Amino acid sequence: MVDALGVAVIGFGWMGRVHTRAYARLPHHYPDLPLRPRLVTVAEEVPGRAEEAAERFGFASATRDWREVAADPRVQAVSVTAPNFLHREIGVTLAEAGKHLWIEKPVGLTAADARAVADAVARAGVQGTVGFNYRNAPAVEAARELIASGGIGTVTHVRVRLFSDYAADPDTALTWRYERRRGGSGVLGDLASHGVDLARFLCGEIVSLAADTAVFVPQRARTGGATAGHALAPGGAPGPVENEDYVGCLLRFASGARGVLEACRVSVGEQNAYGFEVHGSRGAVFWDFRRMNELGVCRGTGYRDQPVSTVHVGPGAGEFAAFQPGAANAMGYDDLKVIEAGRFVRSVAEGTPYGTTLADAVHGARALDAMARSARTGGWVSP
Repeated sequence: MVDALGVAVIGFGWMGRVHTRAYARLPHHYPDLPLRPRLVTVAEEVPGRAEEAAERFGFASATRDWREVAADPRVQAVSVTAPNFLHREIGVTLAEAGKHLWIEKPVGLTAADARAVADAVARAGVQGTVGFNYRNAPAVEAARELIASGGIGTVTHVRVRLFSDYAADPDTALTWRYERRRGGSGVLGDLASHGVDLARFLCGEIVSLAADTAVFVPQRARTGGATAGHALAPGGAPGPVENEDYVGCLLRFASGARGVLEACRVSVGEQNAYGFEVHGSRGAVFWDFRRMNELGVCRGTGYRDQPVSTVHVGPGAGEFAAFQPGAANAMGYDDLKVIEAGRFVRSVAEGTPYGTTLADAVHGARALDAMARSARTGGWVSP
């Protein structure tokens, strides 16, 4: 008999739905998990949205007040997919109430916010997983193993890019994402946070950096009601964009390797163009999220004119075998969140962290804070 794990979801925009679907799929992909999620309650302040979520996805109850989740004895674990400015208060309150946390990145607006949640989780002795989903791609985990084993020699330099067009239209609604008070550091927290996590996951700690930022769409359309995702608000009165559309950053790693990280949310012609190129003394490895199940691999002893091979990852890479039986059978974005959910539930069951932890979130947030400082001062800084 598999024990039930009472779960709640706080915030039911797109990411709340992704988390909920991931919980529902766990028995299909990870039948050996000792706990099986049971959807207890969903919290969302937008009128009617929580009730709709409960009816559609099968939550036992719904509420507009997330604080009711903290007091609910049926709930042992919570997904926090609310806006960034709420992460610290929700995360600390839930941890103090003894709830395990699966919380979306960047865990607040600053490194101090991420540290506050991490400290609360540590004090309470609960588990905490963070939504840095791209490191869960089997191809990314295969790349990490290749790098760690010396398969491309000593890492010399890395480029990480995260370009998207979701905010390129100036009629994109002026939501919390574009405010300092509620959205924090713009594209730094939204996309560059993933880039920092990938860079650390593949190449180790970042010891110093120099960054430049820019706002390319200085005004956006105000909206009179609730929005979901990156909705448009044509004809709305213009309002100021307070945080960054773009960041470019030079990185220095503890290993001596160098790096370049770029992220932009207004890149016309780019849709989810996320990926990396890691170069070593004897080879290189390349990954593009849009071809998620492929790696470009260059290795050998030729140095010059050495070819790059396309490798289709399969059941031997990461968690691929839980989803597909053979190489080149495609996995998708939602599968990465199922992997994340599985590692979260296993962490809760065994009392041992699996996957990305709040310590990773703190390291990443310190790098983002350092980027903001560097952009203001124009110099190199240490996270």
